[in-house]
Amino acid sequence: MSDYRSSSSKPFINVTPLIDVLLVVLIIFMVASPLKPHSFAAKLLAEPDRTEDLEPNPKTLVVTIEPDRTLKLNALTDMGTVDDTSKLSVRLTALFQERKQNRVYSDAMMLRPDVPEDRRIEKTVFVKAPRSMSYGDVAKVIDGIKGAGANPVGLQLDALD
Repeated sequence: MSDYRSSSSKPFINVTPLIDVLLVVLIIFMVASPLKPHSFAAKLLAEPDRTEDLEPNPKTLVVTIEPDRTLKLNALTDMGTVDDTSKLSVRLTALFQERKQNRVYSDAMMLRPDVPEDRRIEKTVFVKAPRSMSYGDVAKVIDGIKGAGANPVGLQLDALD
């Protein structure tokens, strides 16, 4: 009797079809990746309803970038410039701390005790800038606002006051 083990060949896995499948999957991902959207859609009213007289929310914070590159926070005028947002950041940080001490919650989080208090505080800030202002200058101001802890930061259109 001959030894069965010595006469048989060792099994091996042919990886050539696996490499072909991997190549096809790689090509599919390479073709599909540019199809991801690279922009976002914003929903705006076509024509605002001017018949209603709405009172502004007292919790609303609006940072206005003036054409001379100075910054205003609501009625406060000396909040620095586009190149130096430190005054604005310090004022916003102090304001958010004051709101935390006074428990000034956002309307959506008023009845949500399950959410941590830091997330319940109203920290929404709107940025209003002239259309002639460059995107980079507006981004600098948004960075300063975000650094102060504001979230979310919205953009306000020119025609809206």
